[in-house]
Amino acid sequence: MSSEDFEILSNQMQQVLTGYGIADKSEVQQAVARELGLDRIPRPNDAADGLALPLAACCQR
Repeated sequence: MSSEDFEILSNQMQQVLTGYGIADKSEVQQAVARELGLDRIPRPNDAADGLALPLAACCQR
């Protein structure tokens, strides 16, 4: 597996995960939990952000 540079803007990440380019933090957290099959949103709140970016990058490819 190779590593590639990938750039994604926050509104692109929100669009990919929620279908809405200006989704709020709670909508992104819920989308991350749903896409990863989690029973709850990741805590602390920044953990969802850390998971959202690579998840959106994978979904966008």
